[in-house]
Amino acid sequence: MARRLLSIWFPRLASDTSLRNRPIEGPFALTLRSGNSDHLHCVNPCAMARGLRRGMTLADARAICPDLATRPADLAREATALATLRRWTGRYAPMVGTDGVDGLIADISGVSHLFGGEVELREDLQARMDRAGLATVTAIAGTRGAAHALARHGGGIVADGSLAIGIGHLPVTALRVDHDTAEALARMGLSRISDLIPLPRAPLARRFGQGLVLRLDQALGAQAEPVAAEPDPPHFGVRMTLPEPIGLQSDVMAGLARLLERLCAKLTLHRMGARRVRFELRRVDSGSAVVEIGLARPMRDPIRIAALFAKGVDEIDSGFGIDGLRLSAPLTEAMAPEQVTGQIGDGPTIRHEDALADLLSSIGNRIGFDRVQRLLPATSLIPERSFLIAPAAYSSPEPIPQRSGPGRPITLFPPEPVTAASGTPPANFRWRRMRFTTLRATGPERITPEWWFDDPAWRSGLRDYWRIDTQEGPRLWLFVTPQTQDWYMQGEFA
Repeated sequence: MARRLLSIWFPRLASDTSLRNRPIEGPFALTLRSGNSDHLHCVNPCAMARGLRRGMTLADARAICPDLATRPADLAREATALATLRRWTGRYAPMVGTDGVDGLIADISGVSHLFGGEVELREDLQARMDRAGLATVTAIAGTRGAAHALARHGGGIVADGSLAIGIGHLPVTALRVDHDTAEALARMGLSRISDLIPLPRAPLARRFGQGLVLRLDQALGAQAEPVAAEPDPPHFGVRMTLPEPIGLQSDVMAGLARLLERLCAKLTLHRMGARRVRFELRRVDSGSAVVEIGLARPMRDPIRIAALFAKGVDEIDSGFGIDGLRLSAPLTEAMAPEQVTGQIGDGPTIRHEDALADLLSSIGNRIGFDRVQRLLPATSLIPERSFLIAPAAYSSPEPIPQRSGPGRPITLFPPEPVTAASGTPPANFRWRRMRFTTLRATGPERITPEWWFDDPAWRSGLRDYWRIDTQEGPRLWLFVTPQTQDWYMQGEFA
């Protein structure tokens, strides 16, 4: 069986994808920041008709086309679109791989007869892409290099055994050689592939490098070039179709438990843990309901996950009944194998970190994970900058570093003015409409502002901090600015 390869090129994949949901009439381009200026990353046909090309600076493009509409390029979205197209192209070939950032290569050996022939296969693919709004150029040849070259220069079909004739008229740049090699060949008068085919390989390799000879031989079939299809990432989703509709919460939770066992087994197989779990319920009236939970840490314990779904499932309107369940983990993280917990009495032991994670998950699903926060230490002697506030679900606890010198108060607040008597430290002072008498004072501890930060609160300069034990009971943290002799309160000790 002769080997046949299908090359699919999407010349405007980025702009076509961007315009599908938000169409724009007139010239349009995606821009990408490179160096100190923005450049055109992808343009639509209207912009190309006005003389705009990929790689042109945005300033030059606007000088040529003042009414140009632009959006910033999203390379991640472009890669996702190509991956989606690669999976969809599986309807034409059992093995499909990516070919650069804007193309696909598919091995259609022994497949084309299912569509009526290679011409019909190309026509079917082209029609579907046209309906999807994607510009596409396709080519079929016996080698990957020939199919790639033909797709980038108009497309077509090269019959088996006619590679030299089918691609001979193409320029040498179609061989996937670098720009310098193509220019050197042009200076020698070798502008087309047909000019290279009869030449001996050894002089070509000595003059232009082994890469040119390799690409030429790959295009003509003298050197093998495999089509490697990337494995699809694991899909963490399971479903269940019910023979009879259900509506009771206990029945839904029983179905959820079965799905969780299968989902967690798949997560364990791939050493992953779920950070978000989505539960979809299909009603018999074609409606649906969704319950989605977040997890404070990667998890694949079905019992602990099921407990977080109880409240959401209880609020579902089952209508005339539910006949389909689907459970998926749209957000996952790597999770190393862990020791299975033992048992104490009749129940399993729950580690402290697991209990804390369950608490954070329960609270986070009610009020939002960004609102459940923890304090983390920071490397700064400035009291206000000695800690960081981070969401507890997306950070790990850190031990407080050991520090020498006076301790810090358990309660810290922004500086508040204090009316103090003369003396350092003051014998008595007023704060928050209360009078305090100094019983014992420890200090001073001088703190210098960090010169690399322009903090308005520290523009008064140095601070001398005192730890004051008052006769009334509170143990307070005061400071005085030597420059102004003003006293402030900033903390309270336990």
